[in-house]
Amino acid sequence: MTYDRLVCANCASPVSEGRCRVCRAHRERMRQEGPFGGLSPAVLAALAAVLLLALALLVAQAV
Repeated sequence: MTYDRLVCANCASPVSEGRCRVCRAHRERMRQEGPFGGLSPAVLAALAAVLLLALALLVAQAV
């Protein structure tokens, strides 16, 4: 889940705005999760499907 969709339980504002220290801490933690940490599961599934399709095309051309 991306942090722009999360709502802080401490201040009830979007985490992406970083209004309180809890928001800022969660926002920083999510940034440090790596390049795929902020992507939604749907986007990750789409990337996996594209990768599998590309692999299948390579195998089909090799045969």
